[in-house]
Amino acid sequence: MLILVSYDVSTMDLAGRNRLQRVSKICLNYGVRVQNSVFECLVDSAKFEELRFKLVTILNHSEDSLRIYHLGDNWKRKVEHYGTKVTPNLEAPLIL
Repeated sequence: MLILVSYDVSTMDLAGRNRLQRVSKICLNYGVRVQNSVFECLVDSAKFEELRFKLVTILNHSEDSLRIYHLGDNWKRKVEHYGTKVTPNLEAPLIL
């Protein structure tokens, strides 16, 4: 299934900047960055639960925001892209 992960992490202090880097690195292990704080992740149910647990554990729930959109298995019909960035091949292997 395809999920879209977007986040807004407060960077007002060093702890927030560290959280932002950690969130970004975790998302890179599961998907492809399509905007600064937006990732498309093609995952199965187990990987999704693992990703969500890692992200929710890191966040400061009083300062940060995490949104996860479930686009499902028919995601190719639900995603449209226009503009300059190259559309990533989500079915290609991730290079870690």
